[in-house]
Amino acid sequence: MNKLELKEAVIVEGRYDKIKLSEVIATPVIETGGFRVFKDKEKQALIRQIAEKRGILIMTDVDSAGFVIRNFLRGIVPESSIKHAYIPTVAGKESRKAEPSKEGKLGVEGIDRDLLLQAIRSSGATVLGEETSTGGGITKSDFYDYGLSGHEDSAIFRKRILKDLGLPEYLTANAMLSAINCLFIKEEFEKYIKQY
Repeated sequence: MNKLELKEAVIVEGRYDKIKLSEVIATPVIETGGFRVFKDKEKQALIRQIAEKRGILIMTDVDSAGFVIRNFLRGIVPESSIKHAYIPTVAGKESRKAEPSKEGKLGVEGIDRDLLLQAIRSSGATVLGEETSTGGGITKSDFYDYGLSGHEDSAIFRKRILKDLGLPEYLTANAMLSAINCLFIKEEFEKYIKQY
């Protein structure tokens, strides 16, 4: 199924939101870790860096927690670098959960594909080339080729690169891949990585 590719990186609350959006868009998705972002200075710096480089599209749940996170991000990133996608308010519960959320509304992970795409298009996000089935960018296979995964010293190498780039050092290989795709086009990163 074709995926929408955006100029902006998408910021969501959690892992399941990221998984859901990754089925719909071929664009890096960064998770805030919910309220963890309030204290996580490294994640805040990463989000500011991404916003400056390519802009961000914030897509949080429509519950009160989602709006608190959205407003917090508004306070750490210039408004000119932010676009907002609002999912519709739909009563229900996500299929992976035993009970509905406190407010009884579906979050990003529970919204169907067409409604997610509609929310993204209504946000004013910059759609690249209209629709594509590939994301371009740096892949997991590239990470292996660069020595950033699948090798004996990959974790040490990743940590060194993360530190040099001023990115959170706790990022997993997959999270690092998303961050790198937000900050570099493939050719730029290949040039950068050849320094090592």
